[in-house]
Amino acid sequence: MQSASTDIATRAIGIINQLKDEEGPLLPILHDLQGEFGYVPQEALPLIAQALNISRAEVHGVVTFYHDYRDHPAGRHVLKLCRAEACQSMGGDAMAQKARELLGIDWHGTTSDGAVTLEPVYCLGLCACAPAAMLDGEVIGRLDAEKLEEIATEVRL
Repeated sequence: MQSASTDIATRAIGIINQLKDEEGPLLPILHDLQGEFGYVPQEALPLIAQALNISRAEVHGVVTFYHDYRDHPAGRHVLKLCRAEACQSMGGDAMAQKARELLGIDWHGTTSDGAVTLEPVYCLGLCACAPAAMLDGEVIGRLDAEKLEEIATEVRL
């Protein structure tokens, strides 16, 4: 029986080999790895570096630069709260504090039951409907305390 690490490496190599000859393959490889695993496994980074003939530091730098790449699995739901100026000016800071309190986690944290991960995002393009959030890819405008409580209840079910 294959170990989990060996299984991850085997699947990662398949993705890397499929995309490594494309033009600018690093981001598509990272995207597909995250799609496959729900995060970019650390054991895949040296495999990517070797296949693309770049340093591990370069791969690590790209993974950590882009906020959508994760180094661990997210919760079943991902709640993103806009932290940009328009949302902050319309009560976003209070919504962020309330979300952290309701869920009992901080930014990039996942609830102990694995239900939800809370992430900051810097502009969802809903400035006219601030404050804004995104739950599992669905945008939510004019977020208020009542709606946030509904969301917190919904994601914990």
